[in-house]
Amino acid sequence: MRYLMKQKLFCFGDDFAIKNEAGDDVFFVDGKVFTIGQKLSFQDMQGKELAFIRQKLLSWGPTYEIYRDGELAAVVKKHLFTFFRCAFTVDVPGPDDIEAQGSFLDMEYTFTRGGRQVAEVSKRWFSWFTDSYGVDIMDSEDQVLILASTVIIDMIRHADDSASTVISCG
Repeated sequence: MRYLMKQKLFCFGDDFAIKNEAGDDVFFVDGKVFTIGQKLSFQDMQGKELAFIRQKLLSWGPTYEIYRDGELAAVVKKHLFTFFRCAFTVDVPGPDDIEAQGSFLDMEYTFTRGGRQVAEVSKRWFSWFTDSYGVDIMDSEDQVLILASTVIIDMIRHADDSASTVISCG
């Protein structure tokens, strides 16, 4: 299944929709304001919370937790010490962790599980939308988990940008 997402989609307190490739809204992400650390509610279009994303404040490097039904479902963490590349781990309970690697600046990267590609993020599918990118997820994979991880990677990547430049939201 392929989804359309906006680049730099999260600014403090913003809400946004994730669309399918036909352009229909399929998920809604509600940015929580007046909180310590970033918090997002990932919902279906009827408003049912499917996942809750919370920034882990006291951690070594950018770390976010994804909760499903009140239980910790995954921890998304940026690798701190990599040479010539950027990488993230989506640590899920058990042995099925997901790795994200590629060109995060160009929004061209893949998610792999056990060496097998399970999702791809790319701007090339939606080149007519210059600020958008696609997320193509294998049907057998957890769509919400990978989309929530993509949102987190986008937030971390743009937080890294803002360390050196000012980003305008709006």
